Amino acid sequence: MDRLVIKVGSAVLTDENEIAKERMLNLVTLIAKLRFKYEVVLVTSGAVAAGYSALKIDKTKRIGRKAIAAAGQPILMTSYKKKFDIYDIDTAQILLTEDDFDSRKRTKSFQEIMDAHLSHDILPIINENDITSTPEQLFGDNDQLSANVAHAVNAELLVILSDIDGYYDKNPKDNKDAKLYKVINELTQEELNETSTANNPFATGGIVTKLKSADFMIKHNRKMFLTNGFDLSAAESFLLDGKHVFGTLFEPKIAKEK
Repeated sequence: MDRLVIKVGSAVLTDENEIAKERMLNLVTLIAKLRFKYEVVLVTSGAVAAGYSALKIDKTKRIGRKAIAAAGQPILMTSYKKKFDIYDIDTAQILLTEDDFDSRKRTKSFQEIMDAHLSHDILPIINENDITSTPEQLFGDNDQLSANVAHAVNAELLVILSDIDGYYDKNPKDNKDAKLYKVINELTQEELNETSTANNPFATGGIVTKLKSADFMIKHNRKMFLTNGFDLSAAESFLLDGKHVFGTLFEPKIAKEK
């Protein structure tokens, strides 16, 4: 059974500082279907956005963001548990930093924990450890964290569910004639060095962090699929039916030629 990592962003999971319950349930329902075909790992954002509903302090300051994340993490996980309980799916929470991938010993420990969870039909739910880490230990966004997780657990594919439909040749919000790239085999330094912009005040990423994740995956001979998290039909068609209707698939050239 192939392994699949799904990453979902704050913009999808939250709405006006609250958990977007219907969108979360839609995600959980999709994951329940996917688990018949894949071993699934979930990388989730949303702790800071969820925490802000309980602790309204300055999120732009490092300590404030840490405090909000600490308040939000149990809110986020409780929401997930309620949804996954509907499908009798057991979950585990794992919080990571960059250091967990810099040390061979720590990475091996993480891999063994993941293997143990997946072999016992437990769904690992991963988030970045905003609370105890220093700025030097942070990925800064869950897009790049998810790519590192996908590589570490030997997942064939990373799926990023976002507030965008995929990767366009220009900003679709400003340009009606913007065209969606369906398949990308390589990314230029110019694309990777563009200014990152996030649409959600609680998000830390943007299209550039997603491109950096895609570049990481391609260079490690893996694939990434970027698609809309508000409407999961494109993700479901691609993952369950093998139909690439919408969204952007990033894959190495060698994979395309097979």
